[in-house]
Amino acid sequence: MKSVLQELVGGKALILIVVLGLGGSFQNGFHLTAISSPSPYIQSFINSSWTYHYGYVPGEKTITFIWSTVVALYALGGLIGSITVIYLTRHLGRKGATLLNSAIAVVTTVIMYISKPTYSFELILVARFLFGFGAGLGLNVHTIYLGESSPKKIRGMVTVTATTFMSLGKLIGQFVGLREILGREECWNILLCIPTFFCVVQLAILPFFPDTPRYLLIEKGNSQQCKKALQCLWGPGDYKLEIEEMLAEQAVIGEEHNKSVLDLLRNKHLQWQVISMLVINGCIQFSGMSAITVFSFDIFLEAGIPEDKIRYVTLGIGASEVLISITCWLFIESVGRRALMWRGFGGMSAIMALITVTLYLKDYSSVIPYTTVILIFLFFIFYGGGPAGIAPSLTNEIFIQSYRPAAFGFLGFLRWLAFTVFGFIFPFLIAALKSLCFVLFSCVCLIAALYVFFILPETKGKTLLEISQEFEKIRACGSSKEDVMCLETKL
Repeated sequence: MKSVLQELVGGKALILIVVLGLGGSFQNGFHLTAISSPSPYIQSFINSSWTYHYGYVPGEKTITFIWSTVVALYALGGLIGSITVIYLTRHLGRKGATLLNSAIAVVTTVIMYISKPTYSFELILVARFLFGFGAGLGLNVHTIYLGESSPKKIRGMVTVTATTFMSLGKLIGQFVGLREILGREECWNILLCIPTFFCVVQLAILPFFPDTPRYLLIEKGNSQQCKKALQCLWGPGDYKLEIEEMLAEQAVIGEEHNKSVLDLLRNKHLQWQVISMLVINGCIQFSGMSAITVFSFDIFLEAGIPEDKIRYVTLGIGASEVLISITCWLFIESVGRRALMWRGFGGMSAIMALITVTLYLKDYSSVIPYTTVILIFLFFIFYGGGPAGIAPSLTNEIFIQSYRPAAFGFLGFLRWLAFTVFGFIFPFLIAALKSLCFVLFSCVCLIAALYVFFILPETKGKTLLEISQEFEKIRACGSSKEDVMCLETKL
């Protein structure tokens, strides 16, 4: 670990990681949790704003519709922002796209802040869409920037910091949303503007850093700038092996840079990479995090926790998510991506099954609700230390330079689409299945664990071309007479 720390502080890499994190995935995490605290005040403001402008009090259905639009526009913005990463990283580079995203965040903050003094709920709608756009674009560019800037031996550790900063953003959003801090009616517009301070910091510092070394060499063909970028980030050295690895990838790519999503889906050599990311990200979305969030309040009440103290327990969950994310990047290079991923999904599957049992037996003993509380904490630990922490790093590693932006754009689009669709169907699912929905989520997590264990190759310590070759070894083979399919993979 000493050598890793020395490598991080040998150049300016550690500063870059912090600057990218606070202006990148931190923003997404903050806005996911910070909106819940002031939601009653924003709905009240929508009511008064409508009355001020139109001269009559809106109906309850109108307020509900506008608030639903406020929530939905964040997801729509995220969906569009995820797609634009393909275009913006191609024309502006990784650094340019990151700076543009921070500039948009500053403009959005001004719009959100003036919505209150101008009595304009329409500005809230605009701001929420732009915040979502920044979340979708920023998370993708942040992860790509990290992955393309880090050396092979600590690539996973560096990339996982994107998840760490997202967890930190969620925790800070919960904390400043407390009534004792900014969770009051007079402060809701200030609360939603807080993270933009870090975007301003990023705008001030990031111009002094280079673009990613892989982008400079493979896409721009500038080996001198690539070497300078590596020396700036990781300290003095000739970086001959790293540059040779990039040149080998450049030779494979040739002149065919910046592939589209259609190119990605049509390429038969990438079918297992695409399938793997669809399975993993799909199972993450339908792993039951929303169910845990919905049921946790009632579970904490039944455990005897006072209603006004539950928010502090939620803060404890947020803090544990940050700590386990840090633990994840400490172990990712020694344990490996595949092992952490299947164990995480496996643990989540077991916990979901146990929660189903404890919810059914909650009236038989006063101890059982406390057991359920412990299981909720354990679920977040397995989630943060496995799928949530590893997925961004894995996406970076299994696609070569020409397909990476398209892969992030495609998966980001599906992630935000699933977020929107699941948010719509989840209330109906809860109403129909109640606590039995945890059985469904347990099965989803089990499917993901089995897929990762039997199919997904390990990517630790391998070049991107070596990883591509590992996926090439996964074949569907069969006989037309017997109609039997089998999978071969080098595990």
